Amino acid sequence: MKKYILATLIIFSAGITFGQTFNLVDAESKVTFFIKNFGLKTEGEFKGLKGTIVFDANNLGNSILNATINAATINTDNNARDKHLRKADYFNTEKFPQISFTSTKISKTSVANTFNTTGNLTIKGTTKTIDFNFVATPSSNGYLLKGEFVINRRDFKVGGNSISLSDNLTVLLEVKAVKN
Repeated sequence: MKKYILATLIIFSAGITFGQTFNLVDAESKVTFFIKNFGLKTEGEFKGLKGTIVFDANNLGNSILNATINAATINTDNNARDKHLRKADYFNTEKFPQISFTSTKISKTSVANTFNTTGNLTIKGTTKTIDFNFVATPSSNGYLLKGEFVINRRDFKVGGNSISLSDNLTVLLEVKAVKN
């Protein structure tokens, strides 16, 4: 009996220590972006979101965010532009089919349910460290994570030199994560 109780306590404490694992739900998530092109706001989205999150708001040291999106799914509501964005001078989706993010640190902020994550964003074979805040809203079967960040597209060798295209691109995240 003691062995049974001890085993139960170990399993229970492992769940607390390591947090719960959640899968990302592409169909209920949005990864959108906008950039200025000729001074006008151009918007788009990506699909094919995959990944897992190990998250425990009370023990962030063991929390991890890992996600990828399918770069070839880029959609700006303009088929000709989307086809061009998949080519080598932009996302080169044939050679680099995924865009990925892996957290290296997650910490609380002073705002309720708001966290900061630092991690590695990889686009087109180039990895850069980024940092952004996100809100984690609990739901009955997981979390809804919302956040945004700004990157310089040229840091990732996307689009080359362009006098009409802004260097800065804003990414908006609304990610549904459900219990594994």
